[in-house]
Amino acid sequence: MAQKALAPRGPLLGAHMSIAGGVYKALLSGKEVGCDTVQIFTKYSLQWASKPLSKEEIANFHAAKRTTGLTTVAAHASYLYNFAAPDEALHKKSLHGLIDEMERCEALGVAYLIVHPGAHMGAGEAAGIKAIAKSITAMHKACPGYTTKLVLEITAGQGSHLGYRFQQVRQMIDATKAPERLRVCFDTEHAFAAGYDLRTAEGYERTFAEFDEVIGLDLLVAFHLNDAKKDLGCRVDRHEHIGKGFLGLEAFRLLVNDARFWGLPMCLETPKSDDCHEDREILATLRGLLAA
Repeated sequence: MAQKALAPRGPLLGAHMSIAGGVYKALLSGKEVGCDTVQIFTKYSLQWASKPLSKEEIANFHAAKRTTGLTTVAAHASYLYNFAAPDEALHKKSLHGLIDEMERCEALGVAYLIVHPGAHMGAGEAAGIKAIAKSITAMHKACPGYTTKLVLEITAGQGSHLGYRFQQVRQMIDATKAPERLRVCFDTEHAFAAGYDLRTAEGYERTFAEFDEVIGLDLLVAFHLNDAKKDLGCRVDRHEHIGKGFLGLEAFRLLVNDARFWGLPMCLETPKSDDCHEDREILATLRGLLAA
């Protein structure tokens, strides 16, 4: 009888890497700085228009996955999208962009496409959640049978952005057709800014117990590892280098040693220079937090 594969002895630590020069370059850069996993954009994130991926680009990406061994890859959707927008033109534009990115991820063999759900812009939370679910349902209909999963990211709740309470994310999932195709990403800075305190063992356990009760840990497939420039409950989305913000190292020590999440991609989204030396240093710091 074949033996069951053992879970990885630790988290998959990585970073968001640039796609300048081609999407496959992100994998090569990630390998160079010591990533176990990478997050990418599938196109330039602050432009609506984009050229389709060529067969060569897709082939290069698959070859780079084999060469680097970085087989667990997540993508982050464009920051331009707002699936809760009351403006119908923006809503439709966002949906078309999402479908395009899902098609790109499917072609590249990217497991997860992570999105910010959207901001209701004065329409109210209930209307915003309904609009988000409408967009996701339309995307699922346009992308039948896709292996890429759409992943809703916990937000900081800045402005009128939705998804800063676990209950809101649950409502989005429940209001969507084919909810079994959805997953969730936990951003440490966003959760902290939204009021979830991860700095002590008690706060950490309380947060993930609530997450499990409301959303379900089985839906949690990815983490963004970011410290916070502002204090608990500020509702401000500002990332800081690990250990240099209000979250501090203890929250990350608890997280990387939590065996429930070993094998899940955990990517940095912290500021860095062109040579990415900050990523290399922070990844070393995180690995140093792992218990022997």
